[in-house]
Amino acid sequence: MSGMLGVVSYGLGTIVGFIVLAVLVFWFIQDVTQKKHAVLRNFPVVGRLRYFFEKQGEYFRQYLFMNDREELPFNRSARSWVYRLAKAEGGIIGFGSTSNTNEPGSILFVNAPYPVLDEDRLPTPSLMIGEGFARQPFEAKSIVNISGMSFGAISAPAVRALSHGAALAGCWMDTGEGGLSPYHLEGGCDIIMQIGTAKYGIRDRDGNLSAERAKELAPQVKAFEIKLSQGAKPGKGGVLPAAKVTEEIARIRGIPLRQDSISPNRHRDIANVNELLDKIAYLRDLTGRPVGVKTAIGGWQFMNELCDAINRRGLEYAPDFLAVDGGEGGSGAAPQALMDHMALPIAEALPRVVDALIESGLRQRIRVVAAGKLISSARAAWALCVGADFVNSARGFMFSLGCIQALRCHQNSCPTGVTTHDKRLQRGLVVAEKQLRVAQYATGMNREIDMIAHSCGCRQARELRREHVRVVQSAGQSVALNILYPYPEAASKLRAA
Repeated sequence: MSGMLGVVSYGLGTIVGFIVLAVLVFWFIQDVTQKKHAVLRNFPVVGRLRYFFEKQGEYFRQYLFMNDREELPFNRSARSWVYRLAKAEGGIIGFGSTSNTNEPGSILFVNAPYPVLDEDRLPTPSLMIGEGFARQPFEAKSIVNISGMSFGAISAPAVRALSHGAALAGCWMDTGEGGLSPYHLEGGCDIIMQIGTAKYGIRDRDGNLSAERAKELAPQVKAFEIKLSQGAKPGKGGVLPAAKVTEEIARIRGIPLRQDSISPNRHRDIANVNELLDKIAYLRDLTGRPVGVKTAIGGWQFMNELCDAINRRGLEYAPDFLAVDGGEGGSGAAPQALMDHMALPIAEALPRVVDALIESGLRQRIRVVAAGKLISSARAAWALCVGADFVNSARGFMFSLGCIQALRCHQNSCPTGVTTHDKRLQRGLVVAEKQLRVAQYATGMNREIDMIAHSCGCRQARELRREHVRVVQSAGQSVALNILYPYPEAASKLRAA
């Protein structure tokens, strides 16, 4: 019996050996005769290892070779902090920080000698958006909110978990440019409906803004957001590959099935600041909802023109909020040339926007929302110090869903089910579990922002000002933010002087 098994094993081994040999011979002939790759032509079969390790290199580096503070776009320390917050495990560490506080750009908060006692702390108040101008203004309760991520770019289970989690945390959820899906509404959270350049979900058959559709959507959302551009790719529209355009997504967006969904690089009906203000006033009057604008910032010109036009035409034409996206944004797929080099980072863009609003006397009229790698409570608190009213995050909430930064968002092969429509991979994202992590991340962020504010001597987070934070410059020396970006005076005060 054992001899028979030995013969069978020998036979199977021989067959396997012949198969392996045949594959190697096939690869050898294929590599030697192909003309595209010099390495394979000169080093057949063995050269394939180079391409294998090149492909897998980013994953080996991520887990084996890079230290906790090295990796981009988010290092392991930042991701681990989000994971702990989302799991409600707290942000306690021991034996000192691994953050290099001498590195230029590091932020250091100014601790008060007499921080606020527990009994003197105040709850951070909500803010109204559109009050006095929209028939149905929006009360925004949370400082930290979910930035625009389209259904299509992210999966149905991801949208569902975000919707339920946002409802638990009391924050809003931005739909992204892909339109309003049933999954956004499932949790009952506050929804901001984004209107992208293709007007998905709010367009007529010709791709123009549909007044009828806008009125249908108005009772289901709290506000509308006209997206001029986003930080990942200013000047270029979104691209959803044909493989991701399922029947359901095609129906929600109002586009053909299984064809690349390509947005124009700007709104065809908005070519200047006056047309933008006309659209804002029209949509607000049509729906009764507040209307804001999302844009990346490249310099002073846009904000100066916008503020001048509003003051010339009247406050009823102003956007109810401005969502400022830093050039380091990146939850969407984008050309590397734009991702790496287009638009100002949030550290420079946000002060420019806030200062322009102060100088023009519009700061009280227009709420400011900041976005751009603000996934930690310290970065969010910095944005409040500069002058933001709210903070939006996309990738922070993706991490709370379980994202591992596999950098495959555009390939429909996300291993955690966040950005794929492969049902097998989506199975890993359990909505009942992940919605709790979304809520815990949002509430944990708000709680830690309050903690920073109390340590600075503020009774609540909205009292944070530029003098409460310092920014490290060269040679490890820090400078107060109100020295780097002095508060400007309103134009009316300048004229009076």
